Amino acid sequence: MPQETRREFVQQVAGSALLAGSGSLPALAAATQAGHSKVIVARDNTLHSSGQLDEKRVGALLDRAMASYTGKQHSVEAWKHILRNDKVIALKVNGLGSKGIATHAPLIIAVCERLQAAGIKPGNIIVWDNRTDFVQNCGLTLSHDPNKVRVTSSEIEGYEEQQSSFGVARIKLAKILTRQCDMVIGMPILKDHSMAGLTFAMKNMYGVVDRPMDLHGTGCSPAVADLNCIPVVRQKVRFTIGDALSSVYDGGPGFHPERLWYPNALIVGEDRVAVDHTAWQMLEHKRAEAGIKSLDAAGRPPRYIAVAADNTHALGTNDPARIHLQEV
Repeated sequence: MPQETRREFVQQVAGSALLAGSGSLPALAAATQAGHSKVIVARDNTLHSSGQLDEKRVGALLDRAMASYTGKQHSVEAWKHILRNDKVIALKVNGLGSKGIATHAPLIIAVCERLQAAGIKPGNIIVWDNRTDFVQNCGLTLSHDPNKVRVTSSEIEGYEEQQSSFGVARIKLAKILTRQCDMVIGMPILKDHSMAGLTFAMKNMYGVVDRPMDLHGTGCSPAVADLNCIPVVRQKVRFTIGDALSSVYDGGPGFHPERLWYPNALIVGEDRVAVDHTAWQMLEHKRAEAGIKSLDAAGRPPRYIAVAADNTHALGTNDPARIHLQEV
């Protein structure tokens, strides 16, 4: 993206300060190796070395993650590989936890730049969360110019009048998901969750429903798995670029600076169950390092991950032997 265009885009979507700190799932050719779900964890421990997030390093980390996932070293080819024939791409970010723990604007901007380089028109890129203040928590400014990246919310665009359902999930879905896009890239931020244990790829979809509070019973299980099995969610939400640049390892999903942690990582993959299993293990490792109880010992393991992998849901795998985990 030319420097002038990039500057205009940053001014368009970024607030005054960027944050510092149906059927089976369609398979990409690079998604499996010998029947294994591929997950990339890309790290750069110097991302916050200057005291705030280094935008250039975030972009370079994203490029490395996508190259490793797709096997395509050129950024444009890597993105074309996952986009196929999709014309309108929606990025489901997560700003529920306040400005202190939301999907980072430099990462969102980097993804939007690369989508455009791969041929997606700016007006065919939608960045959204369910509430307007959540979008703003990500350091973004609303934009409805059809010739620029759209930054909006479900409360602005509305929900379907009819409910969709699978299992215990009986909700109305955001029109952005159902009507306005061909593909969704989930961009959650890694967090501990006081009820579900973990919020990441699959639970990020609570931000596409009208009443997410109705899905929080029994530790959000089986509700998280059931929601992701609703056909339009299952079919359109096809890729995760998980933000683990910073995280809260306890007390989430809200922001607790005393529990802030900097994994300085992206977690990338198509298999949402494998991505969540990988994120869970990272979170548990940090909790052990910090000397606090495991999520299981705390009485809130993310049970929905195993449910999502069962024969009824078949959303992916949580079996470490079937996850091709690659750290780059």
